[in-house]
Amino acid sequence: MKTAELKDRELAQQIARHIGDQFPDLARYAWQDAARTLRRAQMTLHRWAEEECNGTIQRDETTGKPRRYWDRYNGASRGSMPIPDREAGALRRVAQVCKEAGLHYYHQTDPRGCALYVSTEPLNDQNYSRGIACL
Repeated sequence: MKTAELKDRELAQQIARHIGDQFPDLARYAWQDAARTLRRAQMTLHRWAEEECNGTIQRDETTGKPRRYWDRYNGASRGSMPIPDREAGALRRVAQVCKEAGLHYYHQTDPRGCALYVSTEPLNDQNYSRGIACL
């Protein structure tokens, strides 16, 4: 298995190639920081999508705030508690990195695949696979 630093470096190189950057030594660390942020956000978004799909995270219908749900005593009763909105935080970080780098992103909410794609062109649900998967 690859280390996180190696995965960050590979993602940074893929993004640099995608935008036509020659990945100069001076910009290497900036790209690796951006790639690390995108990869970590992708992992957060993927876990969030899994838990939403499983029903353990649900948004309140009136406030939109997320809550974690769990079963107690073999499903006899159900508990819940408010939790921080990690999805919104991850998307804010992605938007900031993409704005600084001149990239567009697509948040794919299906938990069966990559949750985040970036590209130099706008992405939507019809063309997001043309972007770079932030794995």
